[in-house]
Amino acid sequence: MARVLISMPESFLERIDQVADGENRSRSELIREALRTYIYRQQVRNTATAQRNAEVLEEMFG
Repeated sequence: MARVLISMPESFLERIDQVADGENRSRSELIREALRTYIYRQQVRNTATAQRNAEVLEEMFG
């Protein structure tokens, strides 16, 4: 598995660690899950935008 070095405020890292500890997960797993969720939501938004664009075009040229 690849490693990534990121920078963040110390207070943010402390909050990440609190959440990870509360869920009995590692910091890495919590961050991976957050990124998976972000990517999924971005894909959903892109799909919804494409659908709206298709509907507008259909109305215009349909």
